[in-house]
Amino acid sequence: MAKLYFRYGAMNSGKSTAMLQAAFNYEERGHAVLIAKPAVDTKGDMGILSRLGFSRKADFIISPESDAYAVFQRLREEVIRKTGADVKCLLLDEAQFLTEAQVDDLLRIALLEDVPVITYGIRTDFQTVAFPGSRRLLEVSHSIEELKTICRCGRKAIFNARKLQDRYIFSGEQVAIDGVAVTYESLCGTCYLTESNGVLNAGRRQWPVAYTFEPDPDFT
Repeated sequence: MAKLYFRYGAMNSGKSTAMLQAAFNYEERGHAVLIAKPAVDTKGDMGILSRLGFSRKADFIISPESDAYAVFQRLREEVIRKTGADVKCLLLDEAQFLTEAQVDDLLRIALLEDVPVITYGIRTDFQTVAFPGSRRLLEVSHSIEELKTICRCGRKAIFNARKLQDRYIFSGEQVAIDGVAVTYESLCGTCYLTESNGVLNAGRRQWPVAYTFEPDPDFT
């Protein structure tokens, strides 16, 4: 049975590079792969761009309205018609930008079509809140792997801090593409709290009211 994989990490943890390496490994052994990315990610001329300078054109782009299962099946049939061989793996970059329904489509591809699906993305946004696509991947993936990178202080980086003209900002829309409108820096939790003045999630979530337990006087 094929599986759904989620490989996540902070910015600069080598996710796109790892995905391109996975594609190379499959193709070096004569196996066909399909590579996809969400349309929300506009950098790299709609292709896959590694920070090491490697790049590759995506086989298809997933818009927010796309039926990922149907698009995959259509392109899979084209590969079989042209090459006579089936697709052996679906690789997807910037998976955090998928909708929850599209993540469910990826799970169906793995389970119903017996094609491994390997996704790469970041877990949380610049306010430390999970993207819908990442949250769903954490819920349903068979395998979850963290790709690590380091903070400026040398600790493991876990958060993605947003910068505008070299100044940290902690308000704004959830999605702002790296290098297009803003830049990002990967920080450990301590450095993130230092820059945000101790604020996490920018008040987007309210803690529940504390519950005070009062024992039942009739209980013995």
